[in-house]
Amino acid sequence: MQISEAWLRSYVNPAISTEDLVEQLTMAGLEVDSVEPAAAKFSGVVVGEVLSMQQHPDADRLRVCQVAVGEEEPLQIVCGASNVRVGLKIPAALIGSVLPGDFKIKKSKLRGEESFGMLCSEKELGLAADANGLMELAIDAPVGVDFREYLALDDSIIELDLTPNRADCLSVEGLAREVAVLNKMDWLTTQAGNIPVSHQDALTVSVEAPEACPRYLGRLIKDVNAKAVTPLWMQERLRRSGLRSLGPLVDVTNYVLLELGQPLHVFDAEKLSGGITVRWAKTDECVTLLNNQVIKLDQDALVIADDKQALALAGIMGGNDSAVNDQTQTVFLECAFFSPQNIAGKARRFGLHTDSSHRFERGVDATLQARAIERATQLIVDIAGGGAGPITEVTAKAALPQRQPVFLRRLRIETMLGVALADELVADIFQRLGMTVQSQADGWQIIPPGFRFDIAIEADLIEELARVYGYNNLPNCSLLMRSELSQATEAVLDIDRVKDLLVDRGYQEAITYSFVDEEIQRAVAPETEVIRLKNPISSELAVMRTTLWCGLLKAALYNTNRQQNRVRLFETGLRFIKKDGATHQQKMLAGLVLGDAYSEQWGEKPRKIDFFDIKADIQAIFALTGCGIQFSSAQHSALHPGQTAEILSPDRENIGWLGMLHPNLEKQLGFDTQVFLFELDQDLLLNKRIPVFRSLSKYPSVRRDLALIVKEDVSASELIDCIKSSAEAALQDVNIFDIYRGKGVEEGSKSVALSLIMQVDTQTLTDSEIDAIVSRLLTLLDNEMNAKLRD
Repeated sequence: MQISEAWLRSYVNPAISTEDLVEQLTMAGLEVDSVEPAAAKFSGVVVGEVLSMQQHPDADRLRVCQVAVGEEEPLQIVCGASNVRVGLKIPAALIGSVLPGDFKIKKSKLRGEESFGMLCSEKELGLAADANGLMELAIDAPVGVDFREYLALDDSIIELDLTPNRADCLSVEGLAREVAVLNKMDWLTTQAGNIPVSHQDALTVSVEAPEACPRYLGRLIKDVNAKAVTPLWMQERLRRSGLRSLGPLVDVTNYVLLELGQPLHVFDAEKLSGGITVRWAKTDECVTLLNNQVIKLDQDALVIADDKQALALAGIMGGNDSAVNDQTQTVFLECAFFSPQNIAGKARRFGLHTDSSHRFERGVDATLQARAIERATQLIVDIAGGGAGPITEVTAKAALPQRQPVFLRRLRIETMLGVALADELVADIFQRLGMTVQSQADGWQIIPPGFRFDIAIEADLIEELARVYGYNNLPNCSLLMRSELSQATEAVLDIDRVKDLLVDRGYQEAITYSFVDEEIQRAVAPETEVIRLKNPISSELAVMRTTLWCGLLKAALYNTNRQQNRVRLFETGLRFIKKDGATHQQKMLAGLVLGDAYSEQWGEKPRKIDFFDIKADIQAIFALTGCGIQFSSAQHSALHPGQTAEILSPDRENIGWLGMLHPNLEKQLGFDTQVFLFELDQDLLLNKRIPVFRSLSKYPSVRRDLALIVKEDVSASELIDCIKSSAEAALQDVNIFDIYRGKGVEEGSKSVALSLIMQVDTQTLTDSEIDAIVSRLLTLLDNEMNAKLRD
């Protein structure tokens, strides 16, 4: 939100500088993002009036004007603007003036005619990005007065970054209240008396959703002049608040929104059919908004409708079919209270964010509507004329928000803030904040005002005391914390150790959103039920991830689209799954690799990464735990059916998955290279086997190599598991060092070469003992795996 400092000071004007005011607001929890001048730097510009005008003798588009600038004689100024005319009052830059961009005005000749200055547009003065002609001033603008002084341009625009709980400060009045409290001053409120009723015409108003719209006010204003010019003072206040002038009717509603914090809307009454109804939308009902966006509604959307159709999205944006224009003569002015619970999230669902939705989502004072509609009526009648009809009001008192009293204990203040505040100071702060204070023996019973939706518990009241009293005024105390160091179990591996290992192996850690696009979630895990957010940030972040692969794939694609052809990413985080009707969070470790196996170098021939490279990374991780794992061929919807492995614990419990991205998914997501992925359950991964000391044998070990012929579908791990199941005491290790297919091996089979390492602690193994062990192992392999010793 941005606001003019001069406008703010018209309500409350403490004797402090702009810098001190900004510091004061920030330290009170209303953070100021920036302070900018209200206008670009220029000098020597005065209010001028065109007294006469003649056609330039040598140029069709130029006029030779006589302009009064407050001097004894008018100045001759040549102008080419299309809207220059006799009687027009404009900003005139005199000789010697300096305009934005260090543009100096000098005496000049334009096609032979002397020009002693320049008539200016908003763009030339740095007041607008573009302009269609000269800047037209009010007819009563005093000729010869310095233009900066006339528009009070020596002003600052203060931009605040308000937290969602401070909706009460989304207006000039709200900020003025805060400044007055901080400086212990009184402040002026906007006065809006009851406007005389000049006719009795009214529209019927029906509220079918009182829980969503507990209060609705409206009135007809007839015979308005929609072509009237919005006063320059109002245009300037709107401009300095980041809004452009859109005509007097819309300008007034925007102005009251900024002034009081109450959104309003004007309908062209002649475009309405029958009365006004506030209701829930019908399924697939459509409405065309003011930005020409056509949206399809559902039954969760609140609309303003007439007897024929939905006219506006309540609390968010009006509709195009009932919008005012230059021909509008009768308007229906709407001013309502919409409950935050029913507006929150609706705007984002349709890709919208408006000044109205921003305020209604956070909470608008439910007692403000009568004053706001009177204020808006007053301004419309003053600017555009017309006559106001009676106010039609529909209120469901039971549905209006009720402010519950909050009890504040006197002793709790000192405990929390470290300082004892006088009772008189406490009461004064809360009363200045608009709260009702009742003193009791051990504290205060406080009722928050209607505009403070954020005061609900005792801690909220203490926070108010702290920020108004001043955080800098609170004593500095050292915290005394007694704690005991707990024992760190050796049976659990630290996840940071795993991260270090992956970084050492060339990975980079990624952090992605827990919210993902439903489309990619469905593609990666189509069989998993998704968990949708009720209030998503955007449609691309609408569901909770059930796998970390969604974010990693998106991150990898982002990098490959920017010429990063070797990507290695890992992430630790939560996935969210539904089980037995409840949502469960599960800690996961996931990784992704693609591109070349090694960085570009001269020592290794370039090759693409493959399944066994990422499998080696997984094995390295589990080597840290000392626990064995098994890789079992399996099927996963996101992975290649021939390059997918389920990672199992020795107890056959699923730890995770490993494999190559399915070719269809690879094409769908836009990758042009193979992508390999893994995902592991952190809780199972980090279980660590505690090392146990075993004495070293003083006798030599013996190695025997075997070449076995097995069927193609027999995996290496199955062979190793079979051998280890023999329980041969002398067998220390088994390693596969070669796999051969080709000449000498029949089709459908393969030759697997493996080494057996044997050793005992009591003696050197003899040849006969070794041969006996090998013979028993070969018999076991033949019986279990149909493995034959290769000739």
